[in-house]
Amino acid sequence: MIEINLLPGQKRKAPGGGKFRLPDFRQAMAQVKDPWLLAAIAAAVLAVGLNGAFYFVNTSRLSRLELTLRGVQAEKRRYDAVVAQKRQAERARDSLAAEMAIIRGIDADRYIWPHIMDEITKALPAYTWITSVSPAAPAAPAATATGTTPADSAAPGEVHVSIDGRTVDIQAYTTFMRQLAASPWLADVMPTRATTVIEQDRPVTQFNIALRFRQADSLYIRTMPLVESVR
Repeated sequence: MIEINLLPGQKRKAPGGGKFRLPDFRQAMAQVKDPWLLAAIAAAVLAVGLNGAFYFVNTSRLSRLELTLRGVQAEKRRYDAVVAQKRQAERARDSLAAEMAIIRGIDADRYIWPHIMDEITKALPAYTWITSVSPAAPAAPAATATGTTPADSAAPGEVHVSIDGRTVDIQAYTTFMRQLAASPWLADVMPTRATTVIEQDRPVTQFNIALRFRQADSLYIRTMPLVESVR
């Protein structure tokens, strides 16, 4: 369609020209008469605003949590290495403890008779001498009143000893018995025989004593170094 301007001096504005203007919301709102529609529009605007605010808040919180997570993961990797080293040290400790238990068991069996001979020597009084020291079988348990035999109190591996000796003084014999019973390494000290015999035209008391070796308390055990420096 062609338009002709017949009035001189007036110019018709080109369609679509001029500055951009925002729509008049107040006029639009004034035309809306339904209060429920206004409330719905206000609620929608409020919801959009709240969602935007929550989005920014949650985004910031997520960034902080991701930073904390990376720190915790790095700390976990460091502690995993420490736990692995601790478990390796515990395995080495358990292996050494087992080896030490085996060594102690071997040493306990190895030094039984040196302990026995040392305790007998310490307890031996004057005018008394030993003719033999030998291993002995454990005494058989006595039957009870009901006719049953109690279990043997001697555990496997226990050492029972028989001591034969002579003395010229009966009091020395009782002293020997008392000192043997006081030893922390000896137990169940019992006299089995004591007779008078003539030796070189003199009466002497010939005796036999039975006893059992036991492991002494750690208070009575002294350890010595294998090598000592001598200056």
